[in-house]
Amino acid sequence: MQSHESPISRMIMIRVDPGEDLLDALQRAVADHGVQNGVFVSGAGSIRRYHFHVVSSTDLPPENAFVKGDGAFDIVAITGALPAGRVHAHITFTDDASTLGGHLEPGCEVLTFAMVALAETPAQDLSKWDHVPGRN
Repeated sequence: MQSHESPISRMIMIRVDPGEDLLDALQRAVADHGVQNGVFVSGAGSIRRYHFHVVSSTDLPPENAFVKGDGAFDIVAITGALPAGRVHAHITFTDDASTLGGHLEPGCEVLTFAMVALAETPAQDLSKWDHVPGRN
């Protein structure tokens, strides 16, 4: 277990427009603002196409299951981290019957809009925080 305190130097608010790929937009915003380390603290909006992956085995490193689909869904949350400039985001979304989510993949298309808050933590190097044992 590790824990560290880190100040937040700035909060970057990201709006993603209809038809845009959510992951691509997050990656572009990170590059545009030159953020190297941070955390995604909130996200809301809606999507019409989803693509995510979840772990599907208890081995290390675990296997992954990739899931794609279409429909109208509200984004309940976008969380995750930004270790060394690399977007590691998770999404949770829902319709009137089910809730889905996992690791954000390319192909998650925004329906109305998406709003995401990214807190920059420049004093904390997160480059090793999402390392999976057994994976290079």
